Amino acid sequence: MKKVHLLAVLASMGASAQQASAVDLKAGDWTVNVGGIVNAYYTGVSCSGDAVGGLALGGRALGCGGEDRRTTIGNGLLPSGLVTSVSSTQGGFDVTAKIGIYAATATDSAIAQNSTVDVRQAYFTFGRADLGTFKLGRDYGLFGHEAILGDMTLVGAGAPVQATQRGRVTLGHIGAGYSYLGTYGQIVYSTPKNDAGIGFDFGVMSPVSDTPVIAGPRYSTRTSPQVQARLTFTQDGLKAWLGAKTQRFTAQTAGSGDLTMNGIEAGASYQLGAAGLLVNAQTGRALGILSDADQGDVRSKNFLVQGTVKTTDALKLGLSWGRSANDDETVGTAGLKSNANLTAGAYYALNSAITLVAEIGQTRSKGFGGATARMNGGSVGGIIFF
Repeated sequence: MKKVHLLAVLASMGASAQQASAVDLKAGDWTVNVGGIVNAYYTGVSCSGDAVGGLALGGRALGCGGEDRRTTIGNGLLPSGLVTSVSSTQGGFDVTAKIGIYAATATDSAIAQNSTVDVRQAYFTFGRADLGTFKLGRDYGLFGHEAILGDMTLVGAGAPVQATQRGRVTLGHIGAGYSYLGTYGQIVYSTPKNDAGIGFDFGVMSPVSDTPVIAGPRYSTRTSPQVQARLTFTQDGLKAWLGAKTQRFTAQTAGSGDLTMNGIEAGASYQLGAAGLLVNAQTGRALGILSDADQGDVRSKNFLVQGTVKTTDALKLGLSWGRSANDDETVGTAGLKSNANLTAGAYYALNSAITLVAEIGQTRSKGFGGATARMNGGSVGGIIFF
C-alpha cells in the first residue's frame, strides 16, 4: 500500500482532498496501482424568480431540472470511478500510463442500465528529472486546472444543478466562477521544476467543436490544434499560476464569421497554518460555460474567491463565491448576463479514506434585460478515495 493524492485518481485533482490508500502490485519491472473514488450526495433545491435565457444555472430549467423543487441522490462535482496506472523505469526513462473509467450515480430510471461510462483519462508519460516529461493521450486540460483543483467543492457538490447531476455530476463553480477545464486528446510537455519552484507546461490539444446545450452547434474544428499553456510557481505555502489557451473555429452557419477562442487566467492560493485563501480570474473570448465556445462569439470574465479554515485536524470549514459574466448580449448567450454561486461548506475527515460533506448555497442568474433567477440548494453526503 502507498499513499496517493486524489491527483493520482483524477489527474492532479487531489490538491484539496485528503490522502487515500491504493493497492500497489509488482509485476516484473512494473508497479501496478489500482485506486478509485466513489461518492454520493443528497441534494435538494428550490428555484424562484424570472425566466432567464441561455445557460442560466440558477433558473428553473437547469437548476431545478424543469421543476420548482427537486431532489437527487447522485454524484457531487466528481464522478465515481476506477483508475488503474502503471509505472516503471525503462531505458533510463521514467514511464507511466493511466486509464480512468468513470460513471454517474443517479439517473431518471430505476430499471434502465446505468452502463454509460466516461473515459476521461487514457494516457502515458515518459521523462527524466533533467529532461522533463512528455504526456500523450486523453486527459484534462491545462487551462482552469488550478481553479478546479483548489475549489473546496471538488469533494462536495457546489452548485447542485439538477439538470446535470442526473446522469452526470453537479457543477461546483463551473459556469459560476470558472470555465470547465475539459478533457482532450493531447500531447503535453512539462519542464522540470527548478530550484525556485517554477514549472511550465505546454500542450497541443485535439481541436474540438462547440457543444452548446440549449441550441444546435454553430462551429466546427479547423485543421490547427488547440494550444494551451500554464506557468506555475510554488514555494512554501504559496502557489501562483498563469494560463492561456486558443483555438480557431469554423462557422457552420452561412453569413457567420469564423471564431478564434482566446483565454488567459491568473490565480494564487496560500496556506498559512489552518487557514487557506484562493483567488482565480479568467477572461477571454468564447471561453464557454460548460464547454469551449458553447455560447459562441462573446467575451466573458470568470472570478473565484475562497477562504477555508481547519478548526480541528478532521474538520474544515469554507466559504467560496464565484461569478461568470458575459460582456455583451450576443446570439449565443440567449440573453444570459451572469451566473454566480455562493457556497458554505463543512468537510469532516471521518478517517483516512472517507470525507463527510455538508454544503448550503445559492446560485443566481441574471439576464441582460434585468431578469433574475435564484436556486437555493443544499447537499449532504460523502466521498471515499481508495
